[in-house]
Amino acid sequence: MNFLEFVSALFGWVYTICWSLSFYPQAILNFKRKSTGGTTVDFPFLNVLGFACYFIYTCALYWSPLIRHQYALRHDNHTPTVAFNDVAFAVHALILTAILNTQYFVPSIWGFERSPGVKPSRFITGVFTGCITGVVIIVFVVASQPPSADPKTAWAWLDAIYVISYVKLLVTVVKYAPQLVFNSRNRSTKGWDISQILLDFAGGLLSIAQLGIDSYLQHDWSGVTGNPVKFFLGNVSMLYDLLFMGQHYCLYRDDGSNRDGERATLLERGENDRRLD
Repeated sequence: MNFLEFVSALFGWVYTICWSLSFYPQAILNFKRKSTGGTTVDFPFLNVLGFACYFIYTCALYWSPLIRHQYALRHDNHTPTVAFNDVAFAVHALILTAILNTQYFVPSIWGFERSPGVKPSRFITGVFTGCITGVVIIVFVVASQPPSADPKTAWAWLDAIYVISYVKLLVTVVKYAPQLVFNSRNRSTKGWDISQILLDFAGGLLSIAQLGIDSYLQHDWSGVTGNPVKFFLGNVSMLYDLLFMGQHYCLYRDDGSNRDGERATLLERGENDRRLD
């Protein structure tokens, strides 16, 4: 293993740790406050779909001989740049997002008071339904291809995996918007743990760096074009992270006042204030 290979592996595991740790602060804060007030249900609701797709995508590219063969046919016999740490992160993320959803949809098991606005907005529900429908359609299209079809040029199972990865990308583009709007409407980030954003930002930087190093080592930048979800996932996440940091540290800085009334105030907010519609 040369130096760049070592750096790539190091970055991979460090960004996996950063991204993995980013799932804990919000769940812990909710548990401490015995409430999900100050956050929207849209984020965890859509997030669990995104990581279910990312789990399927990474597992297929890392373990499936069929998918890896079809990838090689389309990318000059190069292997996918998905690493084991990507799979490990996907598994962990799916489990943690599923657990976080229970704090919103089954608050009684956590001893929470039921907060207003625990029904996903029509917009987010539409995105969720549309993504599922799109994947089902592509699966039928691929399944209908004749056995003699050339996977290099015709619809193949690799395309279905790509569509699933695009669902993850779409989820990443959309999922943060409701929380940004909610913070803006209330001119506060109380209830939204900023440490998850800082960890996510650090993970995004290292993820993009690892992808670039891996592509350089292969002397082929199809490692980026052939793994678009990892490339855009890091960039889109970092953009949103910067917006959240701007809200927390600049626009709506918490001066520490009225902390005793925070929980009551958040719980009194109407359902419409926590949704996009």
